[in-house]
Amino acid sequence: MGLLVFFLFRGLGGITKAPQPVYLQFWGVYDNPSYYADIIRAYEKINPTVHINYRLFSFADYEKQLVDAFAAGTGPDIWLMHNTWLPKHGDKIQPLPQAIPDQKQPLFTIKDFQDQFIDVTLNDLTLSDQIYALPLYADTLALYYNKEMFNTAGIATPPATWNEFNDTIKKLTKLDNRGGITQAGAALGTAKNINRSTDILSLLMLQSGVQMTDAENTAATFASAYGSQRVGEVALQYYTDFANPLKQVFTWDNQQHYSVDAFVEGRAAMMLNYSHQILTLRAKAPRFNFTIAPVPQLGPTGAEGLAETQTAVNYANYWAPTVAKQSKNAVEAWKFLVYLSSAETAKQYLAAASRPAARRDLIAAQITEPEIGVFAKQALSARSWYQADNNEIEAIFAEMIDDVNFGRASIRDALQSAESKVNVLMQKNRR
Repeated sequence: MGLLVFFLFRGLGGITKAPQPVYLQFWGVYDNPSYYADIIRAYEKINPTVHINYRLFSFADYEKQLVDAFAAGTGPDIWLMHNTWLPKHGDKIQPLPQAIPDQKQPLFTIKDFQDQFIDVTLNDLTLSDQIYALPLYADTLALYYNKEMFNTAGIATPPATWNEFNDTIKKLTKLDNRGGITQAGAALGTAKNINRSTDILSLLMLQSGVQMTDAENTAATFASAYGSQRVGEVALQYYTDFANPLKQVFTWDNQQHYSVDAFVEGRAAMMLNYSHQILTLRAKAPRFNFTIAPVPQLGPTGAEGLAETQTAVNYANYWAPTVAKQSKNAVEAWKFLVYLSSAETAKQYLAAASRPAARRDLIAAQITEPEIGVFAKQALSARSWYQADNNEIEAIFAEMIDDVNFGRASIRDALQSAESKVNVLMQKNRR
């Protein structure tokens, strides 16, 4: 009788195995574990067999430890990638699968991505209609300014265009009788003592209409002329003029304190930076009276030779979670990331991290927020450019700025030299 019951039971569906537990390792940088704690708990409650462990790394060690771990076969299932990393680390990523066995609908399609996320993320995180990461936020450069300095100088509103920025610089910069800077109008013009100086230069280039690479992303083209104008040279000239004592906009040099410190200390009236600096400034000086405005645009009349434009251009910098190619639980990892980037869950992350949204449906609500609102609105017009190796390119651009400032090369020669070096990187990347 017992044997008959056994076979009858098997005929009705058989003996099913208990679901096996899934352990997902999630590595990140800058994101505090508290940003994810409640989200992970909620997901594990819905999916009791899934267990997720988030581990925070310092920025200085993060990329090397990732690469070493993947080489040793001990890397994480999920990891945060910088928005410029797809050319460099795309071979370490398992793209989001469009077909999953026993599941009728795909997890998330390229059409879903286009509809839900801002444009710059489509360029940064997808390739050949494959999704390599799902963004949670997108940061941009904005204008930080010292409100007390503006009030003292009788400046009622922050500059909206670069022409207005130039005028504001002249009102705020103070020099001693030997031409030394006692108060900088803005931290701008050099490389090493300005936080994200090379991003600011990239912003100016993109705003000026510079095509940073060719259409196939096989060669750098930022030194090329467009029409009758060498817009890359004009952008580099404009940036370095702020560190040139012979120019009317001279306001900064290599003797100044690091830009973030100079701004907090009241030595610089303005700086360009990302939203994460809000917390840094609050920690350094809780009573510091600063305000954030949109980054200046060229406007209809250009600025000091920069090409005119009616279109807003902002510069993106962010990290997005992706799934490792070597993960044994890639499908489960992607299921979690689809959940993490959904509207309700992303809203929870953004509130915890104080970051501007990458989802279009969350931007409208954030725009009215007093500090994050500027960054949220700018995300819609954010851009980036294809970088074979972001660290190497940052060093090349910093050297280009220094070559001009220290008189080692002309504007044209410095730009062409930088383009040649970036092309070497791009050639290596294609091998």
